[in-house]
Amino acid sequence: MKLSTLATHVENLARARVLCVGDIMLDRFVYGHVERTSPEAPVPVLRIDRDHTMLGGAGNVVRNLVSLGAQAVLLSVVGDDAVGHTLTNMVGDEERVDPCLLVQPGRTSTQKTRFVASSQQLLRADSETTDDLSAQTIESLLRMADELIGDTDVIVLSDYAKGVLGEAVCRHIIERSRAAGKIVVVDPKGRDFERYRGANVITPNRGELGAAAAQHVETSADITAAARDLLAQCGIENALVTRSHEGMSLVGQTDTSVHLPAQAREVFDVSGAGDTVVATLAAALAAGMDLESAAALSNTAAGVVVGKAGTAVVHTSDLLHALRAGDLSTAEAKVLPLGDALETVKHWRHDNLSIGFTNGCFDLLHPGHISLLRQSRARCDRLVVGLNSDNSIRRLKGEDRPVQGEDARAQVLASLETVDLVVIFDEDTPINLIETLRPDCLIKGADYAVEEVIGGDFVTAYGGKVVLAELEPGFSTTGTIKRLRA
Repeated sequence: MKLSTLATHVENLARARVLCVGDIMLDRFVYGHVERTSPEAPVPVLRIDRDHTMLGGAGNVVRNLVSLGAQAVLLSVVGDDAVGHTLTNMVGDEERVDPCLLVQPGRTSTQKTRFVASSQQLLRADSETTDDLSAQTIESLLRMADELIGDTDVIVLSDYAKGVLGEAVCRHIIERSRAAGKIVVVDPKGRDFERYRGANVITPNRGELGAAAAQHVETSADITAAARDLLAQCGIENALVTRSHEGMSLVGQTDTSVHLPAQAREVFDVSGAGDTVVATLAAALAAGMDLESAAALSNTAAGVVVGKAGTAVVHTSDLLHALRAGDLSTAEAKVLPLGDALETVKHWRHDNLSIGFTNGCFDLLHPGHISLLRQSRARCDRLVVGLNSDNSIRRLKGEDRPVQGEDARAQVLASLETVDLVVIFDEDTPINLIETLRPDCLIKGADYAVEEVIGGDFVTAYGGKVVLAELEPGFSTTGTIKRLRA
């Protein structure tokens, strides 16, 4: 099925109702910048700017389900600690989620804390327990699962090996689900896939497949052979194997074998990509899509999410834009009109991402431009570039400018890794863009004074920042044009 055809099915995802059972965790991200190393040890000193938390593990699967418009039920276990209370409150705050969290006294809830500087992760610190659940908690969990299975279309087992999905729990839920005619999707963990016997689909990555099958899985043929052996051995119907930059492989016990190429060439962050795959697959199957089409949609969703920072999610608007663009690597996917750009920025803010904004003509791109964009991107999670239209530049610089048309300039900018979004504006100044998008950080070159930056007073009035980027001496478009004419 063509990607453009898949787009017509995305709106049906809102009809899906998915039960997710598994290990929930708290993902905490601490952002800052590094300017020196510690005098106490050869380690960087992170000066903390901000931090935020979000649902991880099975919680991230649910976040992805909701962002795709589906209804979700989350069944999991937390401890009676501060992290457990935070998780309970966060799940309760999620729209379109029915929270079913059990509390086991004395259990340590899982928290992963990531320390990040300039979009690079410096360290991850984990607090967790991987012990099996108590007999009483297992009994309560299975009783609740029996009550919930009949009211959902697809059941997801999100296994992070933190103790919720022991062998007895997996087998009970799979057997009851299949007896009720429900589809079971498993995101597996570990080497023992026997516990997932009877599942419709498992979604291991290449490494997990190789470990479970005890086989080399370098080529597509290797993956097909290993997956089929494992499926037959464990009584599982299909495997959707994620292969990082090589895409995915859908393998069935018999003749089914489809290899899907990756839908993203520039990978920013793979955190949570597996959760996005299983959520999209489950929602698509629940909405009535066939397995091959659901896998193709999941592959596209994975291409979107790896271009985002942190444990991110995919929204229906992201998915539709990616499908209609046909190729997530094309620069066209980053060039949007203001209305669509505003929707994209809203989704980024929903994911707790900071928004930066800079603007200019960017007629003949030179090292000074590259430096400005690099410095701008270092100040935010997502960078929006306002680009003067051809008419705007003619009014500002004369009838012989620009040298390159607005479409060409937009495509060049959008091809840069440091640029996340390009919006062309026809006015003389970007004030309308700034007032509409309300960036957290407004960046201009240091040839301006802070009080001269257009929109600066507006941004600082609501708590945003105005930053002056260092200039690269000796570079200017006007100077380049003069040299060419000479």
